Amino acid sequence: MADERAQIGIIGGSGLYEMEGLTDVREVAVPTPFGDPSDAFVLGTLDGKRVAFLPRHGRGHRILPSELNFRANIWALKSLGVEWILSVSAVGSLQEKYVPGHVVVPDQFVDRTTRRVSTFFGEGLVGHVAFAHPICRRLAPVFAQAARDAGATVHERGTYVCMEGPQFSTYAESQLYRSWGMDLVGMTNLQEAKLAREAEICYSTLALVTDYDCWHPDHDAVTVDAVLAILKQNAETAKRTLANAVRRLPIARDCECESALRYALMTRPDLVPEARKRDLAPIVGRYLK
Repeated sequence: MADERAQIGIIGGSGLYEMEGLTDVREVAVPTPFGDPSDAFVLGTLDGKRVAFLPRHGRGHRILPSELNFRANIWALKSLGVEWILSVSAVGSLQEKYVPGHVVVPDQFVDRTTRRVSTFFGEGLVGHVAFAHPICRRLAPVFAQAARDAGATVHERGTYVCMEGPQFSTYAESQLYRSWGMDLVGMTNLQEAKLAREAEICYSTLALVTDYDCWHPDHDAVTVDAVLAILKQNAETAKRTLANAVRRLPIARDCECESALRYALMTRPDLVPEARKRDLAPIVGRYLK
């Protein structure tokens, strides 16, 4: 049905559990071959665009970063017709210039996770997507300008190190990341970016700085209370930014995201198990007919 389709997906992070301003709203549960997504999707219309909103950690913040079913979340968005994902997340700052309350639109990631599945491939179908530039080059500037128009202090580009958690960094880890030249530390975005690329969805993230991590001499212990205080402020910025970004979409999909699988599938089509073809039909269907 048309009202169960959306071009734009929004993944809300810590502090952002609902999307304001949607009309023609309905909730849709999307079963997937990988299990249940984080929550039911809220589908609605914003500025004439169909939007699918998903609270990453579930309403009430029930799911740890390591427990997130990233594959189910991205598969469901793809099956709903989503072509652009606007992700929002809370991060710690590893550099003095990224002040709590600022917004960063990162362009690179480093993976420090150990327990996560971050590919749709395997079990008889091999694929290797190019991932040198993990954020959509077309979508990121749109997101950054939308944040500026919302009144935020915005930094374009930066490297986000994705750690396992759920504990915050040790002092030694925080200093190590800084010595590597990392800019931000968080627990969620990298797997989303990898899976979005495999699903040929344009992906960008709005990283909302909540704290200085524990490297900073004035912030040598990250506390939930301190993070929550900044989260409330950041959530309002995020809502305004998302509304601004949605108004600027759609944009041309003349990026590497749109055809990421064109040369990525390695397995001879007649050898791909039928079950894999069925499970991944929304993703690989146009290549494995």
